[in-house]
Amino acid sequence: MANHLAGESSPYLLQHKDNPVAWYPWGNEALRRADDEDKPIFLSIGYAACHWCHVMERESFENPKLAEILNAHFISIKVDREERPDLDTIYMEAVIAMTGHGGWPMSVWLTPQGIPFFGGTYFPPGRRGQHPGFGEVLLSIAKTWNERRPELLSGGDALISRIAAKLSTVANESAIPITGDKLDEASSGLWQVFDHRHGGWGTAPKFPQPNVLEFLLQQYYRCKDYKALEMVEKTLQSMARGGIYDQLAGGFHRYSVDAHWLVPHFEKMLYDNSQLAQVYLHAYQITGKQFYRNITIETLDYVIREMTHDQGGFFSTQDADSEGQEGLYFVWTADEFRATAQKHTELIMAAFGVRENGNFEGANVLSINLSEEDLSTRFGLPKADVTKVLAEARTAFLAKREERVRPGLDDKIITAWNGLMMATFAEAARVLDRSDYRKTAVDNAEFMLETMRTSDGRLLRTWRAGSASKLNGYLSDYACMAEGLLQVYETTFEPQWYFAAHELAEKMLMYFTDKNGKGFFDTSTDHERLVVRPKTLQDNATPSGNAMAACVLLKLGAYSGERKFTNAAESALINTQNLAVRYPTGFGKWLQALSFSVSPTNQIAVIGGRAANNTHELLKTIRQPYRPHQVVAYSDSQKDGTLIPLLSGRSSQDGKSTAYVCRDFKCHLPVTDAASLKRQLD
Repeated sequence: MANHLAGESSPYLLQHKDNPVAWYPWGNEALRRADDEDKPIFLSIGYAACHWCHVMERESFENPKLAEILNAHFISIKVDREERPDLDTIYMEAVIAMTGHGGWPMSVWLTPQGIPFFGGTYFPPGRRGQHPGFGEVLLSIAKTWNERRPELLSGGDALISRIAAKLSTVANESAIPITGDKLDEASSGLWQVFDHRHGGWGTAPKFPQPNVLEFLLQQYYRCKDYKALEMVEKTLQSMARGGIYDQLAGGFHRYSVDAHWLVPHFEKMLYDNSQLAQVYLHAYQITGKQFYRNITIETLDYVIREMTHDQGGFFSTQDADSEGQEGLYFVWTADEFRATAQKHTELIMAAFGVRENGNFEGANVLSINLSEEDLSTRFGLPKADVTKVLAEARTAFLAKREERVRPGLDDKIITAWNGLMMATFAEAARVLDRSDYRKTAVDNAEFMLETMRTSDGRLLRTWRAGSASKLNGYLSDYACMAEGLLQVYETTFEPQWYFAAHELAEKMLMYFTDKNGKGFFDTSTDHERLVVRPKTLQDNATPSGNAMAACVLLKLGAYSGERKFTNAAESALINTQNLAVRYPTGFGKWLQALSFSVSPTNQIAVIGGRAANNTHELLKTIRQPYRPHQVVAYSDSQKDGTLIPLLSGRSSQDGKSTAYVCRDFKCHLPVTDAASLKRQLD
C-alpha cells in the first residue's frame, strides 16, 4: 500500500512511495500530526542519485520490522534535498554540529516544532562493530523522548541557537575597502595546498572545484599569474584523462573516491557538467589547446543527448546505480572489453588502462593512460592510425554499453541548475560558433521563463512531468537564472533576455536582501517560516546564492549604471572578502566576484550600420578571447538605446558597425575596425 508520498512529483520521494514506512512529505499535515500525537519527527533527507540512500532504503526502509518501529514511535518525513535546499542546509548544520561530519542520507530527529535533537547519516540495519543498528537507535530515541524529554528539548534549543548564529549572520571582520591584493593572497594560498602530482585540492575523496578553477583563470587573465594557470591545466588534464570523466560518452561523474581521479562516484549531476564545461571552454580560449575544446564539446553534446527534455529543460541527475549495483553500467571486465574490441585489442586496452584483474571491484573504470604519441611508439602504428583505432573503439564500446540497463534518471528540472547550464550553452555557442548550442540555450530560456515564472514574475524551484511545483524559488534560483539570461542576451542580443535578467535582479533585492547590509538570505521574505532563516555563504557543489548574486549584480551594474546593483554586491563582498581569502577552496565564486569588482571592466556597445559588413569581425574580436571582465550590448538600430542603457546615445558611423568601449564609465573614441577595437580591449 502506498504511503503519503504517492502524490509527490520528486523521483526521489516516489522511490519511497511503496515503503512500509508511513512517509510524509514535509508540510503542515506531517508537522500537525506530530504535534497532535506528541511524537518526535524522523526526518530523512537525500536525493535520487545517492548510492547510500538506496542502500539504507533496501536495508531499513523496506524492512517491515524497522518500519513498524518507525510507524509506532515517530512521524516520518522524507525530503528531496534538491527540492528543499533550505531544509537541507539547516539540518545538515545540525548533524555536523552533533557528529562532526555530514552527508547523505541525512537522518535527523526533531521535535514537532522542527527543533533537531539527534542526528547522523547512514545507519546500518543492525549493529556493526561500534556502530549501533538503526532499530537500536530508534528504540533508544523513543525511550529518551518519553522518559527524559526535558534534556532533549534543552539540548535542541541550544543547538538551534548555535545554528541560527552561524546561518543568519556573516562575520564582518573589517569593513575595509575591496582591493586586488586579496586575490593574490588567495591564489598563493591555493598554490600552497595544491596537489602538484594529481591536480586539484585535498585527498580522497577528491571533488572537482570548478569555481576555484575559474577564479584561477581570471587571476591569470588579470595579472599573468602563471602558477594559477599551471594549477588549472594540471587539474583539467588529470580529470579529463581520469575515470571521473566518461571516456565513452562524455560528461563528468560527481567526484573521485581516490586522490588521482580514477574511480568515480558514478552519478552524473547537471551542475557539475555545466560548470566544468565552462571552465574547459575558458581554458581553450586562453591556451588554444584543442584538448580543452574537445572536452567542452563532448560534455555539452552528452547533455543534449541524455539530459535534455524535449521541451527545452535540463534534467537533474543520472544515478550511480543500475540493477542495484553502483557503477555497473560504466565498468568493464577485461573479458568484456576484449570481446568488444576484437582487433587492436592490446593497444585499446593499454589506451584505456584496462587490467586483467580490474581497478574497481574486479572490473575496470576506463581512463586515458597513454597519449596517442606513446601508443604510436609502443605499437608501431602511425599516430593517424592510432587516432582512427581509438575513435572506432569508442563508437563500438558505447554501442555495446547502450545494450545494458541504464542508470535511473532524475528528470525533475531545477531552476538554478538550468540557469548554470543555460549560461554555458550560450557562451559556448558564441565562442565555438555553434548554432545548435545557441538553439539549446534559447530553447531552455524560453522554457524556463514560460513554465517557472508566476504571473507576478516570481520564480518556482522545480518542474516535472508537465507542471511546476509550488515551491518558492530560492536566492540561487534567481541569481543563476539571471546569469543564464545575461549570457543568452550576449549570444543573441535579443533585448527580452536582458530585461528578464534585470527583473529577476530587482526581485532579488526586494525579497532576499538582509536589511542589515550583509548580503542576502537563501529564502524570500514570504517563504515558509522555519526554525532558522538560512544564509549560505560558502560554495558547495554549486555556487552559493550570495556569491552568484554578487556576480550578477556587478554585471547588471556595468550594463545599466544603476548603483543599487553595484552597491548591494559590494556590500556583500566587503563582509566576505576575508573569509574568501582565508578559505579559498570554499569561496571560489566570491573570489570571481571580487576579481570582477577590482578589475577594469570593459563596457562594450556595438551599433550596426545600415549596410555594414564589418559586424562579424567586430563581434568576433569581442567574443573569441577570454575576457571575463566585460559586458556587451548590440543593436542593429538605435531603437534599443532607449531600453538598454549601455546602448543609449550611440550611433553608427559612416554606415559601418561601430564599437564603443568604456572602462569604469570612461569611454574611448568609437571605432569601426577590428584591429582598433582589439587595441582598446587589450
